[in-house]
Amino acid sequence: MDLTVVAYIVYLLISVALTIWVARTLSRNGRIFLADVLHGNEKLAEAVNHLLVVGFYLVNFGFVALYLGQDDTVLDARALFEALSVKLGVVLLVLGVMHLGNVYVLNKIRRRGVMEREQVPPVGPQGWTQTPKAGPWAPPAPQG
Repeated sequence: MDLTVVAYIVYLLISVALTIWVARTLSRNGRIFLADVLHGNEKLAEAVNHLLVVGFYLVNFGFVALYLGQDDTVLDARALFEALSVKLGVVLLVLGVMHLGNVYVLNKIRRRGVMEREQVPPVGPQGWTQTPKAGPWAPPAPQG
């Protein structure tokens, strides 16, 4: 078997395994974060989490498939490892950038939600107080 085909097979196996592992890890640990971002709405958090995972798979598997092509023929074990290291390194960088992008967007949404919660008073107004008309603590009334 040609070493280029071996490089393709190893690249696909490792890339797919890494993508699945990262997606499952992000999904499992992101549920709590999404529930907080979405104000405790567990069903919505689960739906958004599932949509994010599907999008993550589509983008990453698409990238892995597009990046599969090899211009040079792999002739020896050294070239095999070099080709795999470059390809897997790029896949890992893309996975990392996508993860950071997701966290950045979700953190922006979470911050906006926290700011909205802080602007609402914990208790509604119960009445109005009247300003004092005169007294030792009030400024003197204008003369004139």
